[in-house]
Order: sequence, then C-alpha cells, then structure tokens
Amino acid sequence: MKSRPFSGGPKGRALLTIFLLLGPLACDHDDTVKSTLPTITMQIGRQTFNLEVADTEPARETGLMNRDSMPANHGMLFVFQDEIPREFWMKNTRIPLDILFLDSSGKVVSSKSMKPYDLNTTASDAAAKYAIELNSGAAQSSGVAVGDQLNIPLPALSRTDNNASTSQPFSAPAK
Repeated sequence: MKSRPFSGGPKGRALLTIFLLLGPLACDHDDTVKSTLPTITMQIGRQTFNLEVADTEPARETGLMNRDSMPANHGMLFVFQDEIPREFWMKNTRIPLDILFLDSSGKVVSSKSMKPYDLNTTASDAAAKYAIELNSGAAQSSGVAVGDQLNIPLPALSRTDNNASTSQPFSAPAK
C-alpha cells in the first residue's frame, strides 16, 4: 500500500500549518521546579541575586533538591532562629552549588563548594544564622569573600521573627 501525502485540501493544509506553528506555544517546556517560597533581592559581592527564602523547617529541609537547573542570578537564603555551627548536604540535589555561611550580623564566616548528590556534610567554619546557596562558581565570580559584610534585606529578617514559634534549625543528619 502506497502512502499518500496529506489531502485535507487548502483549508486542511492551512489548519495543519497553524497547528504546527502555534502548537509548541501551548506546551509548557519549563522543567524547572516552581517555588512558592518568598523571594528577596540581595547584593552579594559585585552581583545582585534573587534569593528564595527558606525560613521554615520544611523549606530548609527541601532546599534546592530535585532541580535540574537554576538561573545564574538565583539562589536560596536559609534563615535560622539561632546562631550555631551548621552542616548541609546535597541529598537529591542535582546541581553543584556554592554555600556561604553568615553570622547573625551578616558577616561571611565560610564559603564552600558542594557536589551534586554528595551525602557528606559541608560544615560552617564558625557559628552561622544564615546560609546562602548559589550556583557553583557564583560566589567567586561575585567577588564575595570570608570576612565580607552582607546586608540581609529586612523582609528576610522580619519573616524570621514571624516564624519564631514554628521555625526550627536544620542541619543534615549526623552519620
């Protein structure tokens, strides 16, 4: 049996053309995880970043897990109630990250790199109240360094106060 070309006539060909041209626009090709977390804009070194604010235990536990990518100027600010040594791990985290640990005044106390899926903990070098995760290489390219003072925007600070009764610190489980 010999196949025949589409024979829907001029109207059929016009409809097929419209479908082929506009069809992809109706599909959502964005496979990034949509976040419902609040966001802030924050200056880190020479660059400005849009940071999701993880200030509840569930948000901190999930962090940047299960994401295939993150825009270059994005990251996540982890807000804790207290200032203690912190440990993070990369369980179910698919993208390499930099992590900055900050004390309660916003001073950078540690800057580290983390590999995807690494279950080893990455610890702060000193007590930290905040942690910021950025794409790998972003900390260095922004020029931020240990000892630098960062200005944490007021919305992130006030949200911490509002969540004080329900927010718990999160550290990776001990091995």
